[in-house]
Amino acid sequence: MSSQRLFAAVLPPEPAADELARALGPLHAIPGAVDLRWTARAGWHYTLAFLGNVDEELLPELYTRLERAAHRTGPFPLRIHSGGRFDGRALWAGAEGGLDALRLLAERAHAAARRTGIPMEEHRRYTPHLTLARSRVPTDLTPYTAALEGFEGMSWEAGELSLVRSNPPVDGVPGEQPRYEVVRAWPLGR
Repeated sequence: MSSQRLFAAVLPPEPAADELARALGPLHAIPGAVDLRWTARAGWHYTLAFLGNVDEELLPELYTRLERAAHRTGPFPLRIHSGGRFDGRALWAGAEGGLDALRLLAERAHAAARRTGIPMEEHRRYTPHLTLARSRVPTDLTPYTAALEGFEGMSWEAGELSLVRSNPPVDGVPGEQPRYEVVRAWPLGR
């Protein structure tokens, strides 16, 4: 039986990603930036629920439950906002706008996966974040978060719940990153 590595997410639209890409330009000039593994633009997303490896036989029920979760949650305003870090290992951009709706959608996606029979970690308080870079060793990310502190991205409407497959990087290729592919997407509130 085969499985797929999946997660539920909200993806920023192209204009919001363009704006973030421009804001990140100066961060690449900060000393030590070359030692970070910067997330490729195609990997920018707000993860709602990480499902891990999901057996293909569970997919039809998962699709039905995620569609229901999407339909029960209306579209909401969102924007990429400021930055933060997890320990000294991950740099991220935050979110502003309809955060209550975003958290509710995350809870519903998590519950949909759990009810499908996917073993899920205990659901913690959701911190909306879009991962920008990672470090293999603890690193002082303060200069990067300080550079992002005033970033206020354009407002956009989150109108879709996406189920994304993560394809692992090719072994032995320097700088290779996971490739993300939207498997299915459901409109919110319809």
